[in-house]
Amino acid sequence: MSNTKYIFVTGGVTSSLGKGIIAASLAKLLQSQKFSVTIQKFDPYLNVDPGTLNPYEHGECYVTDDGAETDLDLGHYERFLNVRTSQANNVTTGRIYQSVIEKERRGEFLGKTVQVVPHITNEIKERILLLGQTNQYDIIITEIGGTVGDIESLPYIEAVRQLIYELGDNNAMTIHLTLIPFLSAARELKTKPTQHSVKTLMESGIKADVLVCRTEHNLSEDLRKKLALFCNVKYEAVIQSIDVDTIYDVPIKMQQEKLDQVVLNRLNLKPLELSDLKQWKRFLKKYKNPKANIKIGLVGKYIELQDSYKSIREAFIHAGAENEVNVEVVNIHSEYLNERNLLEKLNQIDGILVAPGFGERGVEGKIKSIEYVRKNKIPFFGICLGMQMAVIEYCRNELGFLKANSTEMIPETKFPVIDLMESQKNIINKGGTMRLGSWECVLSSDSLVKKIYEKKSISERHRHRYEFNEKYKNDVFVKGFTPTGINPETGLIEIIELNNHPWFIGVQFHPEYRSTVSNPHPLFVSFVNACLNFSIKKK
Repeated sequence: MSNTKYIFVTGGVTSSLGKGIIAASLAKLLQSQKFSVTIQKFDPYLNVDPGTLNPYEHGECYVTDDGAETDLDLGHYERFLNVRTSQANNVTTGRIYQSVIEKERRGEFLGKTVQVVPHITNEIKERILLLGQTNQYDIIITEIGGTVGDIESLPYIEAVRQLIYELGDNNAMTIHLTLIPFLSAARELKTKPTQHSVKTLMESGIKADVLVCRTEHNLSEDLRKKLALFCNVKYEAVIQSIDVDTIYDVPIKMQQEKLDQVVLNRLNLKPLELSDLKQWKRFLKKYKNPKANIKIGLVGKYIELQDSYKSIREAFIHAGAENEVNVEVVNIHSEYLNERNLLEKLNQIDGILVAPGFGERGVEGKIKSIEYVRKNKIPFFGICLGMQMAVIEYCRNELGFLKANSTEMIPETKFPVIDLMESQKNIINKGGTMRLGSWECVLSSDSLVKKIYEKKSISERHRHRYEFNEKYKNDVFVKGFTPTGINPETGLIEIIELNNHPWFIGVQFHPEYRSTVSNPHPLFVSFVNACLNFSIKKK
């Protein structure tokens, strides 16, 4: 029998309150007291995974080492805890139903009528308990997506109710994250929406053990007492989560509110070591007290939604703190970038990162931006599609192959320097079929990337279908344009560099997925440093 303790995080009143950040912050506090902690996310939508979702719909799709396409909250979990997640850490309703239906087709239910209760709820419970069966974790935090009262969330709430009963009082608990809105006309914080949300949760048979209250203004003692009384929680279990400058402030705020102590008392646990969060506070100090400012252009086509490139933006925060510089990320929409506005958009930029993406829209703007920074010796970083566009730009504007393109954009192109991977050519289903997860890459001995990584071989996460077309290797890689990272298994070109340039690197993989507070990614750290040097020389 596992000794793992379970914490369930639910949300009320409205969505997007930050359950993932609260879960990650609590996990960080518990981890700092030497508990082994992981977090899992259960999403109530019917997609099997977020891999087929448009970034405008759901933000970025985060990829784990084992190739799972997951919710972006798993990125927060890894960035806060510096612990790798996996397929088991993110489960959707689509995956739950898919599994139950497959079992029914195999006859595993022995002719029973398959129903939401008990079959769907049993499947949810099995998935929740899966990580605990490894005996690897002292505490598992489970975030339930959506908002209490949503129809699609009901099976999850029922599964949680059953688990709390089965696991026992000291082994499971619920944290309910809710909103305390401020009515400016009345100049008052209002508790009624939270009272109704807690009531809805109790109607499903779950009592909130802790209330975490999102608020724009400090909660008074009277207000906390009112919430405790009418929501049936202890006074000390009413936790204020006030708006902060950065998500990285939240663990400190939760420590000040004693959220970790309330949780440990509820689970009958004693800290193995007092938490000091020294490293975390050092990071925050450097982040909040930069010695310089730089502007980096993020060239992409999903820039209207901040979460579309969430991991890239967070990686810049980590790398900026490491360099003691404030990185101002300037959104540049590639679809609207052209000859007429190129100088205006890029004139004040100290470097550009050309972002990943899919499809033809906006690629010509990306190519134009790469040409500009290549010729003007401005630091360039290309990720996935960004690396592919760098190859196409060089072929067109430096080597004279004007028809160079990707078969993703122009299937019948005469010069397909970027082509569909051989392993992808017979694939029909789109979900979960790309080249995914961690793959090895061997670095050239005299390359910039080898100096940056200080290793001969690296492992990075991928999410792509197209690659550099090996047939054009001898035509393209001339004049100091060099492949400096190769996958030893397939020969796939993973990294390209341009010599005689301050910093020009394109990578087929996604380094942003591996950047954390305690381990900023070396490529981002080096790139930010190059942008800082460019900024200094410019002055």
